[in-house]
Amino acid sequence: MAQTAATNTSEFAGFLRPDQAQAYFDEARKRSVVQQLVRQVPLGINGQEIPVTTSKPTAGWVSEGGQKPTTSGEKTLKTIKPHKLAAISVVSAEVVRANPANYINDLREDIAEAFALAFDAAALHGTSTPFGNGNYIDATTKAVELGTATVANGGIFADVNAGLALLVNDGKRLTGTAFDSITEPTFNGAVDANGRPLFIDSPTTDNTATVRDGRLLGRPSFIGEGVAKGTTVGFGGDWTKAIWGVVGGITYDVSTQASVTLDGQLVSLWEHNLVAIRAEAEYGWLVHDTAAFVKYTEGAGA
Repeated sequence: MAQTAATNTSEFAGFLRPDQAQAYFDEARKRSVVQQLVRQVPLGINGQEIPVTTSKPTAGWVSEGGQKPTTSGEKTLKTIKPHKLAAISVVSAEVVRANPANYINDLREDIAEAFALAFDAAALHGTSTPFGNGNYIDATTKAVELGTATVANGGIFADVNAGLALLVNDGKRLTGTAFDSITEPTFNGAVDANGRPLFIDSPTTDNTATVRDGRLLGRPSFIGEGVAKGTTVGFGGDWTKAIWGVVGGITYDVSTQASVTLDGQLVSLWEHNLVAIRAEAEYGWLVHDTAAFVKYTEGAGA
């Protein structure tokens, strides 16, 4: 006989324990190209001041008994503050009752993907960002259009290498790249100056993973969803010039009584026998040198 008892939030609360938070964050990191390229730092609820190097000391050769050169390295403090990121998942009570454990596993992937895409959009493009004006990678003024170079002149390899040239000519360096999934067919057929595949897959990576990782120009590279916006389809640069952090765990809230907005309309959970799980986390992000990055745009020949 089918179960017709009213849904009680306590039935599902046990599957949303705080100790599951790390699994959510780990899953979100796998789906975020930014979090895989950028260093994570410990972050408290009040934020944290991070020392940033603006100039480095230099050394020089001296003769025996000669005067030693004196230089100074300079640092400045930058503040990274946490901001709340939230997502609500709604499903029928019957689905949750049928297999609550499996539903929570699915929920973890859905929430992780939502967190990853929202975080990357803010960090890369400043989309709905709470992190402050200009605190995103796309604020860089360096840009290269993919498809500019002809095949005879190096094709996509030459375009990507042109981005590296913009960086090194400005005293910056390339530690990795991030490209959107829409560029994957382009890189699949691209070769370097020696005829070798331009993008080389990591041999230890699951080929079915949401984010494809490998190496491009000898550096770590990730291809995933949510990187593109407008004509921008990828970024390269010194990812040590940015940091991110997360505060504590995830706050869970389960309800069958509230109303939620679905497809632009307010819907009563109780009237429709639905369950809503709200997940909230606090993330921080800081890029302290946008000039250390170059963006790649999509050209007609890419």
